[in-house]
Amino acid sequence: MQEDATYLGTLKRVFGFEGLRGGQQAVVDKVLAGHSAAAIFPTGSGKSLCYQLPALHLPHLTLVISPLLALMKDQLDFLRSKGIAAASIDSSLTYDESREVMRSVKAGETRILMISVERLKNERFRQFIGSVPISLLVVDEAHCISEWGHNFRPDYLKLPAYRNQLNIPQVLLLTATATPQVIEDMRSKFGIEQEDVVVTGFYRQNLDLNVLPCKEQEKASALLGLLQSVPFPQPTIVYVTLQQTAESVARHLQSNGVATQAYHAGMASDDRQRIQNAFMQGEVNCIVATIAFGMGVDKSDIRAVIHYDLPKSVENYSQEIGRAGRDGLPSMCSVLANRESVSVLENFVYGDTPDQMAIRTVIDEIGATPAGKQWEVMLTRLSRDSNVRQLPLKTLLVYLELAGVIEPQFSYFADYRFKMLVPEEQVLNQFEGERKLFVEALLQASPKSRTWHTVDFDALWQTCQGDRKRAVAALDYFADKGWIELESKQMTDVYRVNQLHACQGQEAERLSQEMHHLFLSKERSEINRVHAMLALFETDTCLSHRLASYFADTQAPVQCGHCSVCRGQVATLPSASVQESIDSAALQRLIQPLKDAAAKDGIELTAEAATRFLCGIAAPLTGRLRAGKMEGFGKLSQYPFDEVKQKVQTLKS
Repeated sequence: MQEDATYLGTLKRVFGFEGLRGGQQAVVDKVLAGHSAAAIFPTGSGKSLCYQLPALHLPHLTLVISPLLALMKDQLDFLRSKGIAAASIDSSLTYDESREVMRSVKAGETRILMISVERLKNERFRQFIGSVPISLLVVDEAHCISEWGHNFRPDYLKLPAYRNQLNIPQVLLLTATATPQVIEDMRSKFGIEQEDVVVTGFYRQNLDLNVLPCKEQEKASALLGLLQSVPFPQPTIVYVTLQQTAESVARHLQSNGVATQAYHAGMASDDRQRIQNAFMQGEVNCIVATIAFGMGVDKSDIRAVIHYDLPKSVENYSQEIGRAGRDGLPSMCSVLANRESVSVLENFVYGDTPDQMAIRTVIDEIGATPAGKQWEVMLTRLSRDSNVRQLPLKTLLVYLELAGVIEPQFSYFADYRFKMLVPEEQVLNQFEGERKLFVEALLQASPKSRTWHTVDFDALWQTCQGDRKRAVAALDYFADKGWIELESKQMTDVYRVNQLHACQGQEAERLSQEMHHLFLSKERSEINRVHAMLALFETDTCLSHRLASYFADTQAPVQCGHCSVCRGQVATLPSASVQESIDSAALQRLIQPLKDAAAKDGIELTAEAATRFLCGIAAPLTGRLRAGKMEGFGKLSQYPFDEVKQKVQTLKS
């Protein structure tokens, strides 16, 4: 395809670039030719430009699905710095700010709108965005749509359906970490032609990859030695698994003269933002962080990424080291590796597998739906009642959808409330005839408590057969006019039950077993992912070549010359410490407070639930029984999950 002088002019004038890289140009050409496409580029290689440039040449809105608020913020700051009309609708905006964004989108002033996938579950937002012409749907971190991806998010599975509902003609998928299986899964779900998938080389010749075998008790001094072995200070990220490790490692480095800051999700949002800004501006050069840090960080001169703890998978490892050396200059990526924390990594996986009894609880609730009625569910309540964490619960509902048992209809906010900003009479006087009668009935069905009116949809229906959809549309209109301030809460998902019989009696037992097997299969896949990472770190072939091969890049050199294996340092990871045998009497003592609390609350405690408690894996039951405060919580976090479960099962009830 010939280069388009128009978009090249825009590229230079708006973005300040003389030309596009090979992969970027191929994707931009496909999008501007009217094709849906997928861009599989390594971290830091300019995926975002593949939609930012076409967005300025497409006739209507470009809608971007982004998984992280920090990522949206960084991209918005960049776009606005280039004078591009871009916005997001997210939880950080005030009511007035959200309303102004929606006005500018509706008026065609905003070219690019960024949202999270969850925003599409909001009936008010769907009603709004359905009235806006959209040229292109962009799915960032598109590997989240695949069960075989390392960061599967069930809500992403609904994106193809949303695309059809909103009549969006084209889609562009972006990701840095997709194996061949994931690429095929993504492509087929969105109906993208094979020739419209653009995969560029994964190999980065400026990254020096090192695996440093290191016993757990030696890691702190090894980390200090690493930091002192290179010219310092220079921008460095040290990745750890746990929040408390981030704090303790940062303190250790500070006490040895290294200016550093800890960063993790347990910190206040303002503190996290302050630390990230200081790192971006070069005021702090070393951050010790959990994986909460990084997705929204686009700093080109990071010279070192050090994994103090093992990453969760090859995909996570590649994503995290991909933040180093984006300016093309030599950068160091080192892992302080042993097998000490393998059980902890595996236990995270086991914690997301609901036990069969919990799955049966969900299926029984569906089975209790009266024939011909829809099943309405609040995920937070169902999660608490079934003791299934929200992410695997969403996954279970998607599995049931794929099996044809239930079919999603819509989501709505159970509760709407509003505050009058003008007198009620002023609102009523805007309407005549039947419309005025409806508005009058809506206001009467919304009793006031101090300053807020709460909408009673049942009362509205009984008064004038006023339906919910019309009422929500009217409230949105009032809010848009500035007559009311509108709030909504308690998200409720509504499903049609297509196979009620499958959720009752013996059929329900069979279905719960079937669903449990799907989770066990996913669990095995995740555990295999952990062991694939260990195999990578102990490989006797070039690390760069092995890593590129994992992501379908066959062009990487067989020997890169800049990794520890090429330097003759093949790693053998130190084994995990031998744990003391688990004493049955001590185990019974640790579990007894949990058993007593469960019995008092009328809950049957499964072996899996007790094992999660002992391994320190939080579940809805943990909060419900205040189990996190009990002595036994996390007491056996270093032991393999299966070993603990077997011991729990041998205890007499």
